[in-house]
Amino acid sequence: MDAKELLEKYAKGERKFPNAKLSGVDLKGANLIGIDLQSADLTGADLSGTNLTNAIFYAVNLSRASLTSANMSGIRCDSANLSLAELNGANLSKANLSSSNLTNANLDKANLSGANLTATNLSRASLFQADLNRADLTNANLTGANLAQADLTATILSGVQFLEAKLKACKLRSVKFNNCNLSGMKLIDVDLSVANLGEANLKKACLQGANLEKSNLRGANLMGADLSRASLKRADLTDARIYGWNIENADFTGAIMPDGEIYQPETSDAELYQPETSENLSQKVTSMTRKIIRTDKAPAPVGPYNQAIAATGTMLFVAGQIAIDIRLNDIVYTDDVAKQTEQVMANLEAILTEAGATWLDVVKTTVFLKDMNDFAAVNAVYAKYFDAETAPARACVEVARLPKDVLVEIDCIAVI
Repeated sequence: MDAKELLEKYAKGERKFPNAKLSGVDLKGANLIGIDLQSADLTGADLSGTNLTNAIFYAVNLSRASLTSANMSGIRCDSANLSLAELNGANLSKANLSSSNLTNANLDKANLSGANLTATNLSRASLFQADLNRADLTNANLTGANLAQADLTATILSGVQFLEAKLKACKLRSVKFNNCNLSGMKLIDVDLSVANLGEANLKKACLQGANLEKSNLRGANLMGADLSRASLKRADLTDARIYGWNIENADFTGAIMPDGEIYQPETSDAELYQPETSENLSQKVTSMTRKIIRTDKAPAPVGPYNQAIAATGTMLFVAGQIAIDIRLNDIVYTDDVAKQTEQVMANLEAILTEAGATWLDVVKTTVFLKDMNDFAAVNAVYAKYFDAETAPARACVEVARLPKDVLVEIDCIAVI
């Protein structure tokens, strides 16, 4: 089959072309939305700029293919061979690439937000400035991959192999690295703010200039680690092992130190004895402190929440949010409570960010449900935003009716 025959059949409504032999075919810029090329051979094919939205490429061979700037949003490409493929600038948002082979592939500046990359082989792949926000990389192989300046905010990284990966200046905000082995890793200028690094092995890791603000480093092994110029503002270092670490010019303002004490910067005598005036009193900022309250004399949490949070600082009360997409100025996903919850959490996150807060600053939430039978679906989405160990207190109630007849509404209180 050649390109002309394929396009003619597609134009007539045919969508399924299993096992098609299309090696080296030129389909540049074609519109192939929803096409099914399961197990096809597209070795060396030119699909640059092609619209492949929601296509089925299960077990397809795309080795050395050109997919530069292709639209592959929602594509099912699991178990595919994409080794040495050119995917720079491609849109792979919410694509399924699980168990695929992407060794030595070029994914520079590609959009992989929300993509499923579980057990995917990305060894020696180039992901420079790629967007991997909220992607699932469980058990992925990133050995030797170039992730410099990539955005891995809130990605799932359990079981990932990072050996010799280049991570300079990449964004790893809100990721969960707890119990991970990152010993000796080069994490220069990496953004690890609000990351969970509890019990992580960072022995002899290079974290020069890294942003570790509000990160969880409880019980982490930082022996011999280089934290020079790093920002650890309001980080939790309780019980961390720190023998031989380098903290030259590091900022620990408001951090909880290994002994449990809150670090306070040294002040000069002039500052210490400066008379209080209405002006300098109004400029004072109270650093937020947070303590998880747990007792076995009350019911234990059975989800992503804690019994109580004791916090000090500036309180932020966020109004209840519903599933309004500001781009449409209307309710979205009217019959899908899980997707409504995702939109609600996105709206809450936008407000928290504007206020200079993060999910880690949230101390209390209230979830309003139209139907309590939807609780499990809502809770599954909610749990993606909070680590069970540090999650806020929560209440959940069923109500008779919600604004615009939505299925869920959530509000929150944060302390910053």
